[in-house]
Amino acid sequence: MNDHVLFLGSLFLTFTTLFVGSRFLNSKLEEAGYDISRLILIGLEPKGDTNMPISTTTAGYTHFVALALALASSAFIYLKFASPKRKPVLDPKVWQEFTLREKIVVSPNTAIYRFALPHPQDVLGLPIGQHISISAEINGKEIVRSYTPTSSDDDLGHFDLLIKSYEKGNISRYVSLLKIGDKVRVRGPKGFFKYSPTLAREIGMIAGGTGITPMLQIIRAALKNPADKTRLSLIYANVNVEDILLRKELNDLVAAHPNRFSVYYVLNNPPEGWTGGVGFVSKEQIEKYLPRTANDIKLLMCGKFILETWNEPVDKRHKTPPGPPPMVTAMKKHLAELNYPAPRTVSKLEDQVVAPFLL
Repeated sequence: MNDHVLFLGSLFLTFTTLFVGSRFLNSKLEEAGYDISRLILIGLEPKGDTNMPISTTTAGYTHFVALALALASSAFIYLKFASPKRKPVLDPKVWQEFTLREKIVVSPNTAIYRFALPHPQDVLGLPIGQHISISAEINGKEIVRSYTPTSSDDDLGHFDLLIKSYEKGNISRYVSLLKIGDKVRVRGPKGFFKYSPTLAREIGMIAGGTGITPMLQIIRAALKNPADKTRLSLIYANVNVEDILLRKELNDLVAAHPNRFSVYYVLNNPPEGWTGGVGFVSKEQIEKYLPRTANDIKLLMCGKFILETWNEPVDKRHKTPPGPPPMVTAMKKHLAELNYPAPRTVSKLEDQVVAPFLL
């Protein structure tokens, strides 16, 4: 509050000084026999009677208009840049309900779900690198899952979730059945990871399926900041080419930032003429497309299968989505052979390898 009072006070003092100063200067020039308007237009051919006396009414009107414009400009500047920002909507201790405003279909089983915030000028208040929880009662049980919005606090009045629905999924299927106007329960922010431009010299990412969402959150934030020099490299694995989510945006970002961002796609079932990777992410691909192990790099991994199996015993691993358990073992083996430090069961911000990157 004090900052806004000082801002308004300084604006008022500045324009009052300018107004009084202009009146004083104008009066002194008139006493000396000068016409300020003709001084401004000096060098132009005069029109009409150059000896016509100055109208005090016209001069007063001109000053009034100038003052009005100055005050209007001040008000605009204040409302645009100095008006108080609304408090972030998220509260990590409170479950809140948000209404589904729009559903944007991305593929037959994937969509962007846009949820309205209480006020058009509200921001969600999610730090880059963190996520939210969605809760729903399904078959008499409360189910909670974590999701990373693809929107940011630059998007006012709403937040977006990119969700792929699975036939046997819990929250993903629940969200896919929502109708416009229905509500979901949300709580957050969650997670230990907070991205900043000084976090690392380079960040390598391995994503599978909708595991692209937390990666994209960081990629967008880093690349839109001119002061951020972090290099980003992504290996994005999917089953089929149509499963590659937000491919156009990723390619556009590579084209716009070729010296800072790269993407390498890997498919289990590649189409004819495919030039990317085939099968699972390999040791050679990690070595070629991601930063080598060092104290000033980070390696992030996220994908539904990686997330659900990385730290679980074999007999407790989820049956869906499809993907062989050896993939997880292979990833651990690849990283060890490339001398990356082994990821901890519960990762910390200072860790070089963060897997799964949704904690």
